[in-house]
Amino acid sequence: MGMTAPASAGEAERAPRGKVTLTLLAVLALLGIAGFTALGLWQVERRAWKLDLIARVDQRSHAAPAAAPGPAAWLAISRNDDEYRRVTVTGTFLPNADTLVQAVSDRGPGFWVLTPLRTDSGFTVLVNRGFVSSDERKADGFDAPAAPVSVTGLLRITEPKGGFLRSNDPVAQRWFSRDVAAIAESRKLGAVAPYFIDADTALDAPGQPHGGLTVVSFPNNHAVYIFTWFGLALMLAGAALFVARYEWKIRKKSPSRV
Repeated sequence: MGMTAPASAGEAERAPRGKVTLTLLAVLALLGIAGFTALGLWQVERRAWKLDLIARVDQRSHAAPAAAPGPAAWLAISRNDDEYRRVTVTGTFLPNADTLVQAVSDRGPGFWVLTPLRTDSGFTVLVNRGFVSSDERKADGFDAPAAPVSVTGLLRITEPKGGFLRSNDPVAQRWFSRDVAAIAESRKLGAVAPYFIDADTALDAPGQPHGGLTVVSFPNNHAVYIFTWFGLALMLAGAALFVARYEWKIRKKSPSRV
């Protein structure tokens, strides 16, 4: 009795896939292409938003300074519309009320020195007078000018809770972020502005914090993500087309096996 020789590995690979398998592969391919395309379009929108934000912040940070917002405007202040605005305010620093916040600047590791300023308008605002290195830190703080001063700088939004994996500890006076509300409560300052001001270099003096070190920079990697997502969509579309052509050729050569 004769025996039929088993199909070779090459013949098995040339066998057309079933309709259910092809339908499932087609659905998965379409979903993948649609998903990657949607992610690419989202990154296009994010890039446009980021470029607009960079342009607006650049305009704000170089504009003529406006008066620092008073209590009537506090509820309307937002990160999107107000951060990095140039503002100016006149008042008197409160004595012995410095708060040092750990930071890293162009000068290396150290601290921001935040001091409350009682403004001539009657409200209190925290002023980031500038940066001091760890070696420049003083146990008795940094004597702020006793006379009324005018402070010009950039409006910054409060930074609640702490830094990355490091929570503020008001009791021990260990600060990792410029949390306005927590600092005000710790210093018993009462109601303060919901923002702080990064002072420019006008207050700089020997033995005092170094102002004007605010870094205004926004990462903008959206173009890379756009090419990545659209590239994956094209690659998946190309793979799907390759499989479709392969299956069509197999069926054309072996119609009896379809």
